[in-house]
Amino acid sequence: MKVEDKIQPARRAPVWASVPQAKWNDWRWQLSNRLNSVEELEQVIHLTASEKRALTTNGLFRVDITPYFASLMDPDDLQDPIRKQVIPTDAELVPFTSMMEDSLAEDKHSPVPGLVHRYPDRVLMLVTTQCASYCRYCTRSRIVGDPSAQFSRSDYDAQIDYLARTPQVRDVLLSGGDPLVLAPKLLENLISRLRAIPHIEIIRIGSRVPVFMPQRVDQELCDMLARYHPVWMNIHVNHANEITQELAGACDLLSKAGVPLGNQSVLLAGVNDSIHIQRELLHKLVMIRVRPYYLYQCDLVEGAGHFRTTVNKGVEIMEGLRGHTSGYAVPQYMIDAPGGGGKIPVQPNYVVSSAPGKVVLRNFEGFLTTYSEPMDYDPNEIKHLEAQAVHRSEPGQSGVLGLLEGERLTIEPEGFEATHVRGAGQHHRLNTDAHKWQPLGIGEAPAVAGGSDNGESVPLTVTPGSEDKG
Repeated sequence: MKVEDKIQPARRAPVWASVPQAKWNDWRWQLSNRLNSVEELEQVIHLTASEKRALTTNGLFRVDITPYFASLMDPDDLQDPIRKQVIPTDAELVPFTSMMEDSLAEDKHSPVPGLVHRYPDRVLMLVTTQCASYCRYCTRSRIVGDPSAQFSRSDYDAQIDYLARTPQVRDVLLSGGDPLVLAPKLLENLISRLRAIPHIEIIRIGSRVPVFMPQRVDQELCDMLARYHPVWMNIHVNHANEITQELAGACDLLSKAGVPLGNQSVLLAGVNDSIHIQRELLHKLVMIRVRPYYLYQCDLVEGAGHFRTTVNKGVEIMEGLRGHTSGYAVPQYMIDAPGGGGKIPVQPNYVVSSAPGKVVLRNFEGFLTTYSEPMDYDPNEIKHLEAQAVHRSEPGQSGVLGLLEGERLTIEPEGFEATHVRGAGQHHRLNTDAHKWQPLGIGEAPAVAGGSDNGESVPLTVTPGSEDKG
């Protein structure tokens, strides 16, 4: 049996039964005929009182659903997983503890409009605030869906200028909103300008358009992307019901154009917070050649409180995946840290204990084993090759790696030093020379006679065997 025979074609709601196939397959028609009102949606599903209240509430996060995606909903199932993702309920109006407008502090890490530079070597480039349809748990609901927040040509120019003068950036992720709703010529213009920057190695696109509107993925789009390789793409599927023959066809076109595909999903209460639902989703994704990439914990964004699960539920799901299915079908479970800390992986603990020369590990069945480590391993043997490797500047972002590599001894919370002074002033026995609490080899040594012509301190280098054995 062919793979496509195992995947159902998308159904079409009766209200669109008379629409010619050519028009139905036109992505511009899909955009022009999106549903967003009680009257329009009631032609497709039976709305609840909660949904009607939400849809008629002023100031609600934007609602728009393509006819294709709306047709995937079961009109009689109030718990339909697709319905829950795009139809609002009055639960969105209920505030919750820790709710934030910009929960990931993206605006705090934005050097120019629409650009988020949080990690050393890569940036997020927001190119539009518009989407084909709008997810009710959207992280960027503060700007997404708002036409007045749209990015301008001058914003694009500022983004490109920043990237051109920031050589440590090697990877750019286009997102928004959704880049694939941009006019084709504008999208290609942005991609071509990025490809013209010598130090940009990878261009990525984050898009849910193939899921909401697979008609957009045509040969013209794929041929354009192929001109600017390497181009990667992550799509966004949360439930197996979203995987249709139409989505499989769109992914096939992209794969044949040389675009590697991944999937980012969000753990959503009542939608996919089940080991068995997740496993079915992941298996269908790899059938259509999409690699599961991330499973996100739902962000602390306004209006999404009813979608949130505990972190323990996510760890439980990962416990039911690793070892229970193929490794390439297992995503990383990630928490995008509130306050702008970036993505943090979370998983069950498989290291039980360790001792010199031994590590005790467990597998998915609870089987315990030991791995013997070499006692004569010398990490310094790689130093001569490491010196030849490309080193990118990461000022202030080496983090824990900086501790491991001896750049510094500690990482302190803000205000740590002032707190521990305890209000003490300078007294006659107080010497706050930082070298007193730095080991040899970290930082600079105090000035020594003959060490510097100008009397300033000089770096101290300690080599093995050079210590005074006196």
